[in-house]
Amino acid sequence: MIAADRPDRRSAKLFVVEAGGTMSDLPRAVLATLFDPGDLVVANDAATLPASLHGTHVPSDEAIEIRLAGWLSLPDPTRFVAIAFGAGDHRTRTEDRLPPPPLSPGDRLRLGPLEAVVERLLDHPRLLELRFPGNRAAVLAGLAQHGRPIQYAHVAEPLALWDVWTKIAAGPVAFEAPSAGFALDWRTLQAWRRRGVGFATVTHAAGVSSTGDPALDLRLPFDEPYRIPERTAAQVARAKLRGGRIIAIGTSVVRALEAAANPAGNVRAGNAIATGRIARDTRLHVVDAILTGIHQPGESHFELLRAFADDALLAKASAAFTAYRYRAHEFGDSMLLNRQPLLLSREQNRAGVLETKRRCAARWISGLSNCPDTEARAKV
Repeated sequence: MIAADRPDRRSAKLFVVEAGGTMSDLPRAVLATLFDPGDLVVANDAATLPASLHGTHVPSDEAIEIRLAGWLSLPDPTRFVAIAFGAGDHRTRTEDRLPPPPLSPGDRLRLGPLEAVVERLLDHPRLLELRFPGNRAAVLAGLAQHGRPIQYAHVAEPLALWDVWTKIAAGPVAFEAPSAGFALDWRTLQAWRRRGVGFATVTHAAGVSSTGDPALDLRLPFDEPYRIPERTAAQVARAKLRGGRIIAIGTSVVRALEAAANPAGNVRAGNAIATGRIARDTRLHVVDAILTGIHQPGESHFELLRAFADDALLAKASAAFTAYRYRAHEFGDSMLLNRQPLLLSREQNRAGVLETKRRCAARWISGLSNCPDTEARAKV
């Protein structure tokens, strides 16, 4: 593990924004106590592919890095959407990376034990469709042998594959880690079970978080396949029928659940593709709260948060992140953001504050939080 760059889990922070706008600065260890019986927590169980491949552009004999960024067909690991860079590695900021050699359809790439062919360019010099000749087993073996996790300059030491797998990682379909899931551990899951809090999973092929090009970043997130099990769809329906909240662990879960929902909030089970962006004007039909990392304005992940809260509240939260030195990026601290009502009356606001105090008192009585002190200190 990258111990120098990954904070001790027990010292990680959790910034909570309640439905009434009240904010609290808490240790992330209290996550196990924040939800009520009947609530349902949904997480992404996708494991992360070793999706960064260094090699050579055969026609020019120049160095190239390929970052796999999207599936053309989820069961088929021989064809991908990919982003190309020139010579260099993750120690250079993505936005400062050299462009790839000029690419043309039919160009061959030598990527360790794998050979790839550029099938077509996708209206951007870095974006292409890529095909690996060979069968599924050979391609997956080549990825496992030669590929590395996609990585950015804020972590200098090379990441191992297990660094980007969450505790619940299952099928390898994500291109970057569904990193909100790093906040989960078996102790927290056991505590939820004892409290009557439900837990379910979806599998969502989380994509890249940055391409290094502002114009290309505006297209993020790309279309992403997902699978919702019948059991998960049934758990969502049961929780909503009983008045429980649906808490998404990460933006990928929000995207999957909302893509699969109808206006009544019913979620369809099965395989599908999440398209388009969730942003400020998106009406959420399923998810009531999101546990996520610390994101900055302009990022696609931050844009999704605007469906949960208005810009003024998110600006206050961002200011608190700075004041309390919250750590960003995939190995940083967390925020639990409850969806804010569109119109909040005084009575609703008072009820929200009272609910916050009730939850806070329960956490304090349990001995898991000094919430009364931190709440008074951290109100923004």
